[in-house]
Amino acid sequence: MNRRKFLEQTTQLSVAAGAFVQSIETRATNHVRKSANEKIVIGVIGCNNMGNGIMNHALNQPNVECAAICDIDTNIGNKRADEVMRKQGKRPQLYGDFRKLLENKDIDAVIIATPDHWHCLPMVEACRAGKDVYVEKPLANSIGECNVMVKAARRYNRVVQVGQQQRSGEHWQSAMQFIHSGGIGTLRKVHSWANFNYAIGSRIVPDEPVPAHIDFNQWLGPAPLRTYNRTRHHGSWRFFWDYGGGLMTDWGAHLLDIALWAKNIKTPPLSVAASGGNFYSPDFAHEAFDTLSVMYQLPDYTISWEQTAGTQNGPYGRSYGLAFIGNDATLVIDRGGWELFPEIDKGGYKVPAIPKRSGKETHEEHVKNWLECIRTRKETNCPIENGRLVALYAHAGNIALRTNSRLEWNEAAQSFGKNKAANALITPTYRAPWEFPQI
Repeated sequence: MNRRKFLEQTTQLSVAAGAFVQSIETRATNHVRKSANEKIVIGVIGCNNMGNGIMNHALNQPNVECAAICDIDTNIGNKRADEVMRKQGKRPQLYGDFRKLLENKDIDAVIIATPDHWHCLPMVEACRAGKDVYVEKPLANSIGECNVMVKAARRYNRVVQVGQQQRSGEHWQSAMQFIHSGGIGTLRKVHSWANFNYAIGSRIVPDEPVPAHIDFNQWLGPAPLRTYNRTRHHGSWRFFWDYGGGLMTDWGAHLLDIALWAKNIKTPPLSVAASGGNFYSPDFAHEAFDTLSVMYQLPDYTISWEQTAGTQNGPYGRSYGLAFIGNDATLVIDRGGWELFPEIDKGGYKVPAIPKRSGKETHEEHVKNWLECIRTRKETNCPIENGRLVALYAHAGNIALRTNSRLEWNEAAQSFGKNKAANALITPTYRAPWEFPQI
């Protein structure tokens, strides 16, 4: 694309975007469900991996139909549309631009499972359009985007489920009830960790022409313009700051959520400190840290996070998990279940030993909860404020190391105080014609 053509298209998109927001916001207040039992019609924005899984969990429930799919990769979009056709007997409409999907008045709710840098804009515009939202974790690729997403959900009174699905899992809930009831004594600290081979990214390869089936300019969206490289796209995008935050915001969004849940924490940490870097190998393409240790200080509690990408081992024989350390016992949990390690005093256990509790993946339960709340208008298991808080913790961990700073978050000022380097990483600058949403 030459410069003149690019500028012409940019101007056209800016005008279209303004008209889109105006028309879609007018419709938001007129979108009212007729019955709590009527069919829920969904649209899916980003349907490669997680979007496809969440969509199918929704379609497995009664009275749910997928009317539209949006993806910048036409190969993936067509594949998913054909699969939905076989499943529900009706082919969803295929879009390459999420704004066109949101103009579809038949759609009640949308699933947003794009790369992290594309969570904010579709979510805010979906709220303006009067549509309920399931948005994947982390809530967004920056703290500033999370903040505006919370405002949008509350201003337009939408039902939002953030994809931290452990909140809907029975064995996670039973573990939290056990801790809350004093089962491990006074809870003093939690250790969380995630070690996975995939988090080193892909081996470095040269740039190449954009594949014909991919709208790469649309995929970049508000992120900076750059050439196409497969190591920054499907499967590996989350290891580059413009699009994601590596393991810290990927698995950290899941596990830090549980660490906060254990004491029903609703506030930011008192301080955040981090150490680490990219130490695995210079042959792999990534910016997000492969080696990272973070310490969160709370008033009467500490949370630690550890990641060592390129390995698959960890404490208690688990590649990921949490260890809740109390005066009387330590509770260790992952998606497979939880078990108790009682402390010994005077030759006996401080608390009775109990059998290991088994667990399972809980995406389906999380989707069912979202659909139920769409019908009842009740709060979801993982409301947007919770997604925002967990994302703040995760992003702060990355920012602490990126700026080599001990951070203190000021909730009233929505900043890291006088730390200019850290404050510069709170809200991204959007690439024209995209504009950071204002609520």
